[in-house]
Amino acid sequence: MRPAQLEAADVHLRFGGVVALAGVSLAIPAGRIFAIIGPNGAGKTSLLNAFSGLYPVTRGRLLFEGRDITRLRPHRIARLGIARTFQNIELFKGMSVLDNLMLGRHVHMKSGLLASGLYWGAAQREEVLNREIVEDVIDFLEIEAIRKRVVGTLAYGLQKRVELGRALALQPRLLLLDEPMAGMNIEEKEDMARFILDINEERNVTVVLIEHDMGVVMDISDYVAVLNFGKLIGEGTPDEVRRNPDVIHAYLGQETETIRQAAAEAEAAAQAVS
Repeated sequence: MRPAQLEAADVHLRFGGVVALAGVSLAIPAGRIFAIIGPNGAGKTSLLNAFSGLYPVTRGRLLFEGRDITRLRPHRIARLGIARTFQNIELFKGMSVLDNLMLGRHVHMKSGLLASGLYWGAAQREEVLNREIVEDVIDFLEIEAIRKRVVGTLAYGLQKRVELGRALALQPRLLLLDEPMAGMNIEEKEDMARFILDINEERNVTVVLIEHDMGVVMDISDYVAVLNFGKLIGEGTPDEVRRNPDVIHAYLGQETETIRQAAAEAEAAAQAVS
């Protein structure tokens, strides 16, 4: 495995009496696609929120490229090169696609309000550079035809793509994706999976992915970590995780597993009789 780019060391997260994360330790290698899976309420989004600075951890440490980011604010974490998308789309619905993507550049903008308003000198050069970066993202995600459309008028799948574009506009070294394919049809999922692979391979961006579609997870991920009730219960390659009995139990549940075993025993008995 490659050196870790993002690490969680014994991370605990509590909300009053509710335990969201209970001693999670993970090392996410650079340049890979790393999936975090688990049943609903397992703590997956809470972990991403901790990585991005939205939730301050109760105990433990978070490291990005060797730097302690445990107590950093979200905008400072974004400036270091960590971008994210959200489970529920967090776009400005009354603004155009282009304007939403330009907002993804805000942490890199240095010109003040007055200089930007005058659009002269350094402010003009900065605007041109940021526009070039955004136009590259638009071409990459194949959304040229909707670049001037108001986001709120777009289909759900396209809005998800625009949100991905806004994260890419930050030019991240690590991308956190919270259920990027939720609510999509098969064709939209295939497109999103292709974009994620291209982001990782062509742009050399590490991807940390939360996704409930196990087919997608197993197809595109290099490594998988499994959470259940805030604890890490399994980790490894997709094949290793697929065979992990603790993971099987967490997803199937004891009752379903018992039914499966009973069915197998009944089938074996029937074959013996015949």
